[in-house]
Amino acid sequence: MEIDFFWSGLGIAALGYFIGDGLKNFKNPGSGFQFDEYPTLMKEKDLHTYLNLSKAEVADLLNKNPNAPKVVLDGTTYYPYKPFMKWITSTEIYQ
Repeated sequence: MEIDFFWSGLGIAALGYFIGDGLKNFKNPGSGFQFDEYPTLMKEKDLHTYLNLSKAEVADLLNKNPNAPKVVLDGTTYYPYKPFMKWITSTEIYQ
């Protein structure tokens, strides 16, 4: 009977811990882990899908503007999504 009280007490303590942990962010539900709907890095070959342009137009844009934010890893060129979109919407490329 003493062991039953021990396990019951342990279960209630665990229940209190998990409920208390869940209530920490009750009024702030967006503070947990969130997935972005956009990728962090875009491959150069897939860039046309994010810009809604043809492959030839993207190639021309990148040839005329070699200063676009990019990262090269193992010979593959990646474009970071947020800096690239900030760059393409800025007036820097239209001058």
